[in-house]
Amino acid sequence: MKRIVLTGGGTAGHVTPNIALIDRLKEEGFEVFYIGSKTGIEKELIENLGIPYYGISSGKLRRYFSMKNFTDPFRVLHGYREAKKILKELKPDVLFSKGGFVSVPVVTAAGKAKIPTIIHESDMTPGLANKLSIRYATRVCCNFAETLSHVKGKGVHTGTPIRRELFTGSREAGLAYAGLSGEKPVILVVGGSTGAVRVNEAVRAALPKLLPEYDILHLCGKGKTDPGVTAEGYVQKEYCDREMKDVLAMADIVISRAGANAICELLALHKPNLLIPLSAEASRGDQILNAASFEKQGFSVVMQESEVTPETLSAAVSDLFANRQRYIDAMAASPSSDATETVIALIKELAENA
Repeated sequence: MKRIVLTGGGTAGHVTPNIALIDRLKEEGFEVFYIGSKTGIEKELIENLGIPYYGISSGKLRRYFSMKNFTDPFRVLHGYREAKKILKELKPDVLFSKGGFVSVPVVTAAGKAKIPTIIHESDMTPGLANKLSIRYATRVCCNFAETLSHVKGKGVHTGTPIRRELFTGSREAGLAYAGLSGEKPVILVVGGSTGAVRVNEAVRAALPKLLPEYDILHLCGKGKTDPGVTAEGYVQKEYCDREMKDVLAMADIVISRAGANAICELLALHKPNLLIPLSAEASRGDQILNAASFEKQGFSVVMQESEVTPETLSAAVSDLFANRQRYIDAMAASPSSDATETVIALIKELAENA
């Protein structure tokens, strides 16, 4: 039986594409293992699937000054030693990395052990973790064709694997989970597993303008709900996992950040969406590029953080809802490859030649 180790973590976006691959990997006869951080969101998500999980030390790779920048390199080095030991024990035929800071020591250890390694880049340009990992990669799977020029000739345009379960959601189950009647159109607000403070604040400020016309399920992020904000038709939750397929089925429109995995799921499900990308001041600007690409293709309405007020947000929502079929049609007409099967084929090829 062939063995594969998956890695990636820090946010749900660095885990869900791995989850999308797991069932197909099992069907193809792979024994699946996972290396992640000791306390990250990936630990619970993967252990819930019954996959053997190995936690290692990890340090965040920051582009800004922090005192932790002086200590985290030692955590990364310790994580590398732990990953090296785990890989020596498991002897995988191939490693697949979805990125995030925890993946760097794992990919480095695999590369030095001559284990065939595939990394996946969801954004238009590689993030810092993947930039450090590319030198050790055998192949780099890219979500956007534009990314191929950034990956040193190792790139394969695959798209992003989407969890099959997302296509099996029930609107009725979503309404029951949210405690909504379904009598009004439903807006789903999601800022990612860690939340989006600026989006959360903007939505709450716009509630008086939105609630007369819509019900809202607001996924605020861990620790970011506001008990002081209560209104009929407005429901706050930190995050949802297994219920996500039903929540998406329930939503008539979605307000979201522009992380690549999230917007690819919205595209696959043909969900009209308003994207508010993370600003360049708070990021490397990848979400701005992702959102611009989707806007150009007619899949999304885009607002920059600096443009968001209660008035502009409610006006954009009204316009999106009124013209939702136009966005649905554009997404439905988009040529889409089966990213999961493309990635699985690549994994099989490398494992068989290992």
